[in-house]
Amino acid sequence: MKNYYEKKEFVPELRFDHLGRDWVIIAKKRAFRPKEFKRKERVFIPPKKTCPFCNIEKDTKIFLGYLNNKKILINKNQTLKDIKDWTTIVIENKYPAVESNLILKKEKVGPYLRIPAYGIHNIVVLKEHKKQLFNFSLSDFKELISVFKERYYQISKEKNIKYIAIFYNQGKSAGASIFHPHAQIIGIPLIDPDLNMALISSKKFYQKSKKCIYCFSNKWEEKEGLRVVYKNKYFIAICPFASKSAFQVIISPRFHSAFFEKITNDQIKYLAEIFQIIIKSYDKVLDRPDLNFYLHTAPLDHKNYKKYQYYHWHFTFLPKVSLIAGFELGAKIEIITIAPEEAAKLLKEAIL
Repeated sequence: MKNYYEKKEFVPELRFDHLGRDWVIIAKKRAFRPKEFKRKERVFIPPKKTCPFCNIEKDTKIFLGYLNNKKILINKNQTLKDIKDWTTIVIENKYPAVESNLILKKEKVGPYLRIPAYGIHNIVVLKEHKKQLFNFSLSDFKELISVFKERYYQISKEKNIKYIAIFYNQGKSAGASIFHPHAQIIGIPLIDPDLNMALISSKKFYQKSKKCIYCFSNKWEEKEGLRVVYKNKYFIAICPFASKSAFQVIISPRFHSAFFEKITNDQIKYLAEIFQIIIKSYDKVLDRPDLNFYLHTAPLDHKNYKKYQYYHWHFTFLPKVSLIAGFELGAKIEIITIAPEEAAKLLKEAIL
């Protein structure tokens, strides 16, 4: 098997994603050299005086705050002026995609259906203006993950919220309109289609084999070794067999867990370590690419948390090194110009 992937003439392949239930094309011959994936232009750093996150209004409500990895005690109606110092805070998005003051009510519109966009849309703001993911220390990643977990717990108490999305956009091509480092958290009353398909697929696999498909895949990948970028005591980073983009990496627990919010403080340290290692390897191989990362975890079910035990939470990292064109948009089949095996090898070599 290893000799097959090491051949100079790699035969184009159609690969099936058993979770998303879709196909990708691995077309290595369409690529140039690995250096062609690197960033071509320099990043412009806007001045702090024009940055909205460097000039947050003092009457802005604070949902959560951390100072050097220690949680700040915040009362229900406290604002930024009530906090002396902080390194990470969670505030409401001034331009939210969903709003918490709406009433959920279905309405038919001809053959269609609409519902008021109820939900919670928060911004996780880091204090240092110039610090991007590639500059994050281990302590920075640990604090960020701790904030994700804590705010997740807070939002999960809202009875109409069924799913909480956590994501980070860095760079214009990744959808970040503001340079200043920040993540977003959105709680919504429904489950997104991508996650829903993964839930259906993992449930079917569990019903047939009595095994978690993620645990099964991770163990096979560890044994195979071709697409594993890094692993530590609790987590593993893999370039997936049917990657949806070049240099995609999925970080998931090596232990079975459906719910991200149940992560322990000890596990957070190891997750922070693998976050930092993957980001730094992206920096060395791709020269600070724009990127997205996001969390997929089991939906909220306040009555029956055992319902989703067949699922397995994970973070997905997607550097922006290529554009989506007509075929991908029309056929819904991504064309990947570097094999996951080669991407994993380059990223792994950058760690050493």
